[in-house]
Amino acid sequence: MQKTLLIKAKGGLGNRMLSAVTGLIFADLTGRVPVIDWRDGNYAPEGENAYPLLFDTPLTAPVARLDDHAGPIDPPIWQGHLRESPVDLIDRIDPRLHAGARVYRRFCTDLTRLDAPEDLAVFWCYLPKFGRLARHMKADARFAGKSEDSLIRDYLSRYFTPNARVREAVAAYKARFGRPLIGVHVRYTDRKIAVEPLEAALDAALKTRPGAQIFLATDNVEIQRRFAARYGNIHFTDKYLPEDGARLHLPQAQIEKQREAENALIDILLLSQCDHLVCSRYSTFAETAILYGDLRTRMTDVDRRNPLVVAKRLLQRYV
Repeated sequence: MQKTLLIKAKGGLGNRMLSAVTGLIFADLTGRVPVIDWRDGNYAPEGENAYPLLFDTPLTAPVARLDDHAGPIDPPIWQGHLRESPVDLIDRIDPRLHAGARVYRRFCTDLTRLDAPEDLAVFWCYLPKFGRLARHMKADARFAGKSEDSLIRDYLSRYFTPNARVREAVAAYKARFGRPLIGVHVRYTDRKIAVEPLEAALDAALKTRPGAQIFLATDNVEIQRRFAARYGNIHFTDKYLPEDGARLHLPQAQIEKQREAENALIDILLLSQCDHLVCSRYSTFAETAILYGDLRTRMTDVDRRNPLVVAKRLLQRYV
């Protein structure tokens, strides 16, 4: 068996995309063949791999071929459990582990070393861990001297090209929107971002761009109604938003999972192609849009000076 890195997923679309990029970089650093496993039921029917459904990818190896791997696995906690998701495995061992910042280390190959001898290693982290790979990348000519943003953007372009329906929908929406276009992202379900600072930042952006159109991406129907009542020239995509404000992408959700995953991806791509973005980078959904669109100098991060958010982001990179 050629040495392989099985890249598992947990969390939202932005989380799993940026975490997968971490895994893909680690696969290149270790000379392993990457296989991405999104069979957890959040973005496709449970047991079906959402990754190749959502993206046109050069990764063609079927993930199910690894399920019955009988040889040693790094880490060994996955032995006999390769069909499972990190959520399922953590739930079975001890659900309290979900709250731990270092829980991923029990379920992820050791990122501090590149020489694990096992033919199959499993990678998983809830958030991207580029800080833990920095030392390895500096010592590798393929990565040395390149900015983190440019590396991530390169991997997104190679491994996360949206499928044809998503590309066509993005083109159609762009044809309807005017310019300049200010994007706003508001996460407001399981994690709520303060709305008033976002509105203040949007008001300031509109003053410098008279007549600008607004594109709002949100996971909450009341936020969509609030912004529609306050602003003119505002656009949304056509997607399902629960009236009760519940999280949409869960294994038990009774929705067209692939279609709604594609709708979320459409939102990310439209945000990435705005002239300016108002958001909180505390959300990896917004961070993914920033990286896709190279928006670092054309964005307003309302939490850029929030000490708790800044400290947590730094901690998450290295812990």
